[in-house]
Amino acid sequence: MRIALHQMTSKIDPTRNASDMADAIASAAENGAVMYFAPEMSLLIDRDRARARGHMVDETHNIALQSLIAAAARHRIWVHIGSMPILDEGAEKLANRSIIITPDGAIVARYDKMHLFDVDLASGETWRESSAYVGGQKPVVVQTPLGLMGLAICYDMRFPDLFSAYAKSGVDIITLPSAFTVPTGEAHWHVLLRARAIESAAFVIAAAQCGVHEDGRQTYGHSLVVDPWGTILCDMGSAPGLAYVDLDLDALNRVRKQIPVHANRRTISSPFIAG
Repeated sequence: MRIALHQMTSKIDPTRNASDMADAIASAAENGAVMYFAPEMSLLIDRDRARARGHMVDETHNIALQSLIAAAARHRIWVHIGSMPILDEGAEKLANRSIIITPDGAIVARYDKMHLFDVDLASGETWRESSAYVGGQKPVVVQTPLGLMGLAICYDMRFPDLFSAYAKSGVDIITLPSAFTVPTGEAHWHVLLRARAIESAAFVIAAAQCGVHEDGRQTYGHSLVVDPWGTILCDMGSAPGLAYVDLDLDALNRVRKQIPVHANRRTISSPFIAG
């Protein structure tokens, strides 16, 4: 089952990003991909929140999103937009939202990033995602041609309870669109994504932002596809582009037969305090 992975250096103008994505969606469909995957904040990256706020609207009025819905329907392909900033009606803050679009142009799933990136890095970078965004309240799974898919975004990957919930749901695929910083990417990106695949006995698909963006930030890249054994099937390095991966979905059964983590899983209670 062929998928397309879009590694981007997204800009501060959503219409330009949407145009790049629509072209990539067309290429993905022409090359036989059943599903296209974009990175976190694919439609807009701008750390100048005053400037970016002018683009913050709800789904219905988001022209860039509507153009991707049209592209999915026009090319008859499943589309995972990665994520985008969305203003919920009546909300004071934004949601960092993943959206899945069917080949009929219907939105079939939405997931709002649950864990917000509030950190002070040794490199001097400081991020306070919670100052503009509100975290999602629940995990989301959706049935796709690739199997049952669990949705997560970037910083979520550090919180194993979320992936334990997905494993218990029997997901076949976990998606982790991201815009990782370079210091954290170099230290943790590959090991965390491989761990999420191994512990869940599922494929992990992680489209990523890369390079130096118009707002001055730099992202790590290295979009990955990892199989249920933890083998890296694709690493896109540090340059933008479109990559294709043919997933062997039979690998799910082979791995789960060898190491039946789902059958062996125990319910864990609070730890006993010894002494």
